[in-house]
Amino acid sequence: MRFLPFDSNCAAVVAGWPVTAEEAVMWCGLREFPVREGTVSAWQREPDVTAYALVEDERPLAYGELWPDTEEDEVELARIIVAPGVRGRGLGRLLVRGLLAEARLTGLAEVCMRVHPENTAALRCYRGAGFEPVDAASTAAWNTGQPVEYTWLRHGHA
Repeated sequence: MRFLPFDSNCAAVVAGWPVTAEEAVMWCGLREFPVREGTVSAWQREPDVTAYALVEDERPLAYGELWPDTEEDEVELARIIVAPGVRGRGLGRLLVRGLLAEARLTGLAEVCMRVHPENTAALRCYRGAGFEPVDAASTAAWNTGQPVEYTWLRHGHA
């Protein structure tokens, strides 16, 4: 298993991982289902997005992004998903460890993420990787203008 920069040629594969419309919303906030290859490809062209994948035998098994924000002195982990056939095997936590290592290399002080409040498997994974909920005031401020009341997490060892 290798942690690598994401190969945009695999965008169609990753786009097919959400198996329901609800899962697509919890993964990336989009009401688009099925998620289109072009959507995932477009993310790769966003200036403040760096995508990574866990790959085995040239096949991506997990996907996630880093969104550095120098103005806020933080990196957000985002759009994390594991391929349906390999969920429940610890690959999410392995991917998050790789993303955290890359986040530390940015030199930014904080590492945070937002999680759909109904995504209990993801919340369990991220808590197991050392993320803790932010305080209520920060949660309220950061949820202003958001489509749902996200659970916001911060890594304890940024």
